[in-house]
Amino acid sequence: MAETAYALGQILLQALPTFFLVIFLYVYLNQMYFKPFSKVLAERRAMTEGAREGAKESLNRAEERTREYEVALRAERTEVYKQQEEQRRKWRDEQAAELKRSRARADEMVAEAKADLAGQTVQAKQSLAGSTQALANEIVHMILDRRPA
Repeated sequence: MAETAYALGQILLQALPTFFLVIFLYVYLNQMYFKPFSKVLAERRAMTEGAREGAKESLNRAEERTREYEVALRAERTEVYKQQEEQRRKWRDEQAAELKRSRARADEMVAEAKADLAGQTVQAKQSLAGSTQALANEIVHMILDRRPA
């Protein structure tokens, strides 16, 4: 057993430089490689997250501006539609007034034409009445003048 313990002690003694080398490599690599690498990765992750948050904020601002634009656009459209409807109503009223004036003028013209026609009718009747007697006399003379034949 003593030989085994001695052999074990020799193996451990020979393994000590390897053990210290492994510990040294661990500390050295940790200080020189892994910590700076972890720091760079953490900074990169922070910048990526910051960029994502910035993009989200930018997207939210863009959506808010879009909503504001749409609200303003709807309000302007409504205003334009109101103005158009007001203009159409004004045109309709003007058209109705012009139509009313035209009808009144047409009615006046018809009334004048009727009055003129009535005057001409009376004049024609008087002319016919006067000429009727003369024609009757002339016809009678013609008939009487033909009888001796």
